[in-house]
Amino acid sequence: MQNDNPENMEKQKVVLASGNAGKLREFFHILGDVGFEVVAQSDYQVTDVPETGLSFVENAIIKARNASLQTGLPALADDSGIEVDALLGRPGIYSARYAKMSNADKGNVDKNEANNIQLLKEMKNIPTEQRSARFRCCIVYMRHAKDPSPLIADGSWEGVIMTKPSGAGGFGYDPLFFVPSHGISAAELNADEKNKISHRGKALQTMLRLMKGN
Repeated sequence: MQNDNPENMEKQKVVLASGNAGKLREFFHILGDVGFEVVAQSDYQVTDVPETGLSFVENAIIKARNASLQTGLPALADDSGIEVDALLGRPGIYSARYAKMSNADKGNVDKNEANNIQLLKEMKNIPTEQRSARFRCCIVYMRHAKDPSPLIADGSWEGVIMTKPSGAGGFGYDPLFFVPSHGISAAELNADEKNKISHRGKALQTMLRLMKGN
């Protein structure tokens, strides 16, 4: 007789195509108890691939395909960033290397801090009512390296760019991202609350539904 007890079923192993510690924590936190064993690509010594896409979805596909190709496993990848309306959507897909691309990264500060400093510099003279922004996230699931129709999920999170950082949690631009619904920065939210409302949390929940129905 077939055993359909979920507790006795082997979890599907999925490699996460990211070396970002903050992203790894969020993926493990959300996916850990829902039938998938998420493993970091670093466990398989996966080498990075250039992110040459011109959109979040293109870069996510590139990273997922690369991880699946090198490990032989299904792969999850996300590409995400912050879009600032006053900057015509920048830094967007270049969020992780914003300071470096602006020649503002002097190498003597943390990369996240350098990116935040650069964003504050560019937003210096922008009034409060024009500081709207959003986090975007696109997650891709590749069943195998040659998957012609990967699963794709998107999520967005509306907020406002603050004039100075606040909070010690989260990562990336979280200390500068004011969340109007909660009256605090993203870096001041606890992990559970952030995962409920964030761009990545929304995209992950959508992806979970797609993966379970696949």
